[in-house]
Amino acid sequence: MGEQEKYVITIGRQYGSGGREIGRMVADTLGIKYYDKELLTEAAKSSGVSREMFEAVDERTPSFFSNLWSFNMGFNTGAYLLGNTPLSDDSIYAAQCAVMRELAEKSSCVIVGRSADYVLRNNPRLVSVFIHASLEARVARIMGRGDCDTEDAARSLAAKKDKLRSSYYNFYTDKTWGDAASYDLSIDSSKLSSAEVCKVIVDYVGLRLK
Repeated sequence: MGEQEKYVITIGRQYGSGGREIGRMVADTLGIKYYDKELLTEAAKSSGVSREMFEAVDERTPSFFSNLWSFNMGFNTGAYLLGNTPLSDDSIYAAQCAVMRELAEKSSCVIVGRSADYVLRNNPRLVSVFIHASLEARVARIMGRGDCDTEDAARSLAAKKDKLRSSYYNFYTDKTWGDAASYDLSIDSSKLSSAEVCKVIVDYVGLRLK
């Protein structure tokens, strides 16, 4: 697969499933760009909105209070959105979507989360992946990286994060977050090592796009 045949791999993931790590491994293995939190930086640069504004609504459904934020708050000159209307979550989402499309057009890449599979659904060389894992494996990973000190706290955090991601995805798409039918490939990362999951994805991409 040459760069003249650009493609994009999107990775949805349960919290604590290792999706971010696996996504980076896939990008490194294929020698292509990787975007996760980097999307927020790119969107901020493109739109003129501060990164903090994007972070505040990152993978969260629209809220009443955020829709009341002043339009000028966090904006630099040359803002992506013009006018004197309130800055809404939908406006920020639209800016982020525009950046994802631009990045996918520029070069092959891996994009993690943020309903990227739906945003780029019309791309003929899109491979969408969802990474999930058993709760026990996710709790162990969450605690292992220091996000929580106890198993109960890790379970609670996993449930909270997954609820936010699910609500966000289901709100902005006509699909169901985590449903295997919503993706090209769904993998249980607790059954294989991260390196093995990476290989499965890379092999699948090679077969799909050869």
